Amino acid sequence: MRVHHHPFLASCRFLRLSLAEHAIEAELTEERFWEAPDELVAVNPGLTLPMVYDGGRGPLIGGTVMMEYIDERYGDQRPAHRLLPADPFQRAEVRRLVNWFLVKFEEEVAGPLVWERIIKLDMPAKRGGGAPDSSVLRVARQNIVSHMHYLGSLALPRNWLAGDQFSFADLAAGAALSVVDYLGEVPWAADPAAKAWYQKVKSRPGFRPLLSDKVRLVAPAPHYADLDF
Repeated sequence: MRVHHHPFLASCRFLRLSLAEHAIEAELTEERFWEAPDELVAVNPGLTLPMVYDGGRGPLIGGTVMMEYIDERYGDQRPAHRLLPADPFQRAEVRRLVNWFLVKFEEEVAGPLVWERIIKLDMPAKRGGGAPDSSVLRVARQNIVSHMHYLGSLALPRNWLAGDQFSFADLAAGAALSVVDYLGEVPWAADPAAKAWYQKVKSRPGFRPLLSDKVRLVAPAPHYADLDF
């Protein structure tokens, strides 16, 4: 499997975590998607990542598309570790929460923070690069507080976010929070239940490669790679 990604996009981290949980090896190629390279535009005009080729077939585009593909193609190989439950109602809840974290949280929190604090610093001014917009950062920092409380409300009465079973929902939320945590922008004191849940997810073996990710111009928060923080 060949994966075209950016290490600080939540949807791409979600895919990497999903592959790790299924013990699927992949060759990773980092894309500077904002440069709109011709070879990427030709097959993926929306410049959406992740983009995947599996055994020469593809492209398969998008985090949620890959969730369904991995479950349908590889889920039977590790039935005890399948990340979509058998019950249709529970599967719907997993999909709802994946959408929440990869779409709503991405739009309101992770996307703006990563764009302003990571990607814009790596872009030339003619493409929109430059200093972060403080007004965008301020709104994202306000938005994350309510998201933390919602995450805690899910984690407190359940073993995992969507119920008793570890699922794609936990991976999506973990991926989304991890990019914000790299920047030191997660207010962990806001909700102890959310922090306790993240510590469990962060301790899984598949999470370790994410904790070694670095971006050239931005150092990780001091606690970023610590499992007990």
